[in-house]
Amino acid sequence: MIRFNTNYWALIIGGSSGFGLATAEKLARHGMNLCIVHRDRRAAMRQIAPVFEKLRETGVEVLTFNLDGLSEEGRQTVLDGLSDALGENGKIRMLLHAVAFGNLKLLASYQEPGAAAAARARLAQDAGLSADRLHEIVEKDFEEGFDALYPLMDQAGDYSNRQFLEKEDFVRTIHAMGFNIVEWAKDVLNRKLFAADARVLSLTSEGNSVAWRGYAAVSAAKAVLESVSRSMAVELAPYGIRSNVIQAGVTDTPALRAIPGNRRIRAQSRLRNPFARLTTPEDVANVIFLLCLEEAAWINGALICADGGERIG
Repeated sequence: MIRFNTNYWALIIGGSSGFGLATAEKLARHGMNLCIVHRDRRAAMRQIAPVFEKLRETGVEVLTFNLDGLSEEGRQTVLDGLSDALGENGKIRMLLHAVAFGNLKLLASYQEPGAAAAARARLAQDAGLSADRLHEIVEKDFEEGFDALYPLMDQAGDYSNRQFLEKEDFVRTIHAMGFNIVEWAKDVLNRKLFAADARVLSLTSEGNSVAWRGYAAVSAAKAVLESVSRSMAVELAPYGIRSNVIQAGVTDTPALRAIPGNRRIRAQSRLRNPFARLTTPEDVANVIFLLCLEEAAWINGALICADGGERIG
């Protein structure tokens, strides 16, 4: 079994659920020490704290910070504490930015495509059913796993027609999920905490190029993220830092379930994926683990798809 250098640390921004937590669990099993930054309410911590304890049971050191990792104060608090834990020999081998913080509002009020409503009306008429009864049947069968029914779903309830994206929504989302990673990487670099062969990794999605309703601000942030990752790949390479972005397939995480219309997104993805399933956090964590190996040192400035071929379906 591969074991990392005992002086190596992973700094995970957004590590209490989803991709960040799965990565922490994977790396801990292979001997990498962990610094996990997260922001969770006290009630949620009753479930999260035992998970962190299990990470410690693997024998690695685990530091956790429940604070605002998007703020200057929060970032410096983490790096001060981590610097003390690293001592003279510890170094950050991998920085993963896995923050899922964005505004998921529409640009304008939702209008259902006329073709979908017409198809439901015609099908109800031909079946001798009322529109309400057809809706009940489609909803029931869709929930039981018949993904191909998604075009017949009444999607109006998935969207809010009361709140829409404003300038501040874009600003906060693009900072959180777009360029906050640069702030972390620069501060770690300036403190000389990176290992000689370090990895800076971040996460994007197919929403970077496919328009999902309610995803406009996050999509803009992902475009920024991918751009700054390429810039870091060039400008930080002289310091031994590799910067790459992982495009995860659609994954059933709390972040996905917050996206309006996520049931349709999940159904489409299962139908498109050659393996007929969604991506899991563990699928992505395995790719991140591979990128932390010595053999991955020549991968830099790349966008790596971890989706089982979903994007080509």
